[in-house]
Amino acid sequence: MVEAETTFPANSQSYFFNGKKLDDDNQTLEAAGIKDGEMLAMVVNRRNQTPVRPQRSQDDRSPAAIEQIRSDIASNPQQISRLIQQQPDLAAVVNDPVQFRNLWIRMLDERDRMQRQQEEHNKTLNDDPFDPEAQKKIEAMIRMEKIEANLQYAYENNPEVFGRVSMLYVDVLVNNHPVKAFVDSGAQSTIMSPDCAEACGISYLIDDRFGGIARGVGTAKILGRVHQAKIQIGDAELDCSFTVMEGKDVDLLFGLDMLRRHQACIDLLTNELRFPHTSVQFLPESQIPKKFEEAMMDEPTVEGPNGTEVGAKTGAVRPAGTSQEAASHLHGSGKQPVQSGPSTAGPSSATAASAPRRAPAPAPAPAQSKWPEKDINILVEMGMSKVAAAQALDAAGGNVDVAAGMMFD
Repeated sequence: MVEAETTFPANSQSYFFNGKKLDDDNQTLEAAGIKDGEMLAMVVNRRNQTPVRPQRSQDDRSPAAIEQIRSDIASNPQQISRLIQQQPDLAAVVNDPVQFRNLWIRMLDERDRMQRQQEEHNKTLNDDPFDPEAQKKIEAMIRMEKIEANLQYAYENNPEVFGRVSMLYVDVLVNNHPVKAFVDSGAQSTIMSPDCAEACGISYLIDDRFGGIARGVGTAKILGRVHQAKIQIGDAELDCSFTVMEGKDVDLLFGLDMLRRHQACIDLLTNELRFPHTSVQFLPESQIPKKFEEAMMDEPTVEGPNGTEVGAKTGAVRPAGTSQEAASHLHGSGKQPVQSGPSTAGPSSATAASAPRRAPAPAPAPAQSKWPEKDINILVEMGMSKVAAAQALDAAGGNVDVAAGMMFD
C-alpha cells in the first residue's frame, strides 16, 4: 500500500517507532505498541541505488567553448567590471587566451571536486540518519545553508550594507592650528594625541595629575588633561577640554562630553554637525586621513559570495586577495599595519590597544604594477582604490578610458 502511494519499492522501506527499527514485516500495529495518533517514521534505503550525477558535457572544457566565453567577456565592459569584483584572478587574465583557459579549467575541476565531496558527505549522513552525530551534522548543514542564503539575498538585494561607511570628520582649529577632528558620540571623553597637542602649542598645559592608564580592549597611557583651550568649529569659537592619550590613530577625537556641553547634533540627513549658532559639513571620504584606509585593509575578513572578502569589523566587501596584497605591500615596505581603527575608540576608561603613531602615508599602490603611475592616479582621483585601478587597467588592456567606464557600469 505504501509503495503504491509513494512509488518507493517495498524492499527499500524501513520503519521506525520511537527511534527503534521494526524488523518484523508481519507484526501488527497493536503488537508493535503503536496507538492511534502516534507517528511511525519511514526511511527509504538508497544505499543500493547508484546516485545519478548529471554528466558534464566535454564541450564546456573544449578550447573553442572557453575561447568563446573569454571573447564574450572581453567585449563587454559591464561583464569585465563584474568579474573584477567577483573573480579578480580571472579578470586579470581575460586578455590572455592561454592563461584564461588554464584558470577556467582549474575552476571547473575545483567545482567538480567540491560537488563530489558534498555528495559523499550527504551519502554518509543518509546511511544512518538517526545517529546523534549525523543529526548534529545535518543540523549544522541546514543552519549554514540558511546563513549562506541570507548572505546571498543581502548581497543581491541590499548591497549597500556591505559598503564601507566613511567616518565622521570635521575641520576645526585648535589654538589657530588646523586639525581634522573625528566625531564619535560613542566616546565618553574628547581625546587628543600628544603629537597634536604639541603641534597646537598646548602641550605645556597638560596636567599630568590626571594621567593614568586606560583599560578596555587593551591599554593606553593617559598623559594628562588640558582643562581649557579654544576650538573653532565653523563660525563659532568654543571652550573645550582634552584628555591627552597615547596610542590613538586620530589626532583629535571629539567625544560625547563636548558634544553634550555645546548641544551638538549629528545630522546625517544633511551630513553636518550642527550647533545652536553654527554648523559645519562632515568631510568627504577623499579628505579623510589616509591612515584609516590602511587600518581597514588590515582588518580580518571572512569569505563572502563569489569569492569576495567581507570585513569582519566593517562588513565592507572587497575583491578576493585585496587585504592580503595590501598587507604584504605594507610589510614589504617596512611599515607596520594599523592595529585598530578609530571605530574602536570608546571612553577614556575603555580604549583600543596602544599602537605607535606615525605620519600619515598615502594608500599603497599594487605591488609590481605594470601600468604607469599617472594612469593609476587618474582612476584614483575618480574614486577607485589603487588596487581596483590596477585591476581595471589589467582587464582593459591599459586603456584608461575603458577602465574608467567600468566604474560606472
